[in-house]
Amino acid sequence: MEDRERRLTQALAADPALRDSFDYILLDCPPSLGLLTLNALVAAHSVLVPLQTEFFALEGVSQITQTIERVKRALNPGLALEGILLTMYDRRNNLSELVAQDVRGFFKDKVFETVIPRNIRISEAPSHGLPVSLYDARSPGAQAYAALGAEMLRREKRA
Repeated sequence: MEDRERRLTQALAADPALRDSFDYILLDCPPSLGLLTLNALVAAHSVLVPLQTEFFALEGVSQITQTIERVKRALNPGLALEGILLTMYDRRNNLSELVAQDVRGFFKDKVFETVIPRNIRISEAPSHGLPVSLYDARSPGAQAYAALGAEMLRREKRA
């Protein structure tokens, strides 16, 4: 299909009421670069990259940053890296801290201060058809996601 990588951009532009109804539209994408993810990157203003604090995840973050740059050059000059979110962080595991240090050392202030801990309630929530904030709002995982939202708003005000 012609211009297939812009289908989502066109759909969002075709409905101004949708755009005007929300301050933010979050597009949750699979970790692979397929047509769905490409459409999201072309339609997006910025990208938040969740990064598991595990060794092999470091390879993936370099690939996504390269992909963001390619999409920016070819299809969406306004695309920016919003930040890196450290997830599945286990403070009992030295590897989590080493990965966090490496990522913070390389990406500096692009790494969110908020860290999403490894938390069973986050894993259970989808099986109940709920976000963790509704499944167990007092769990450490839900609290961390609420803190992330607050941090994102603070960062936007500074920008």
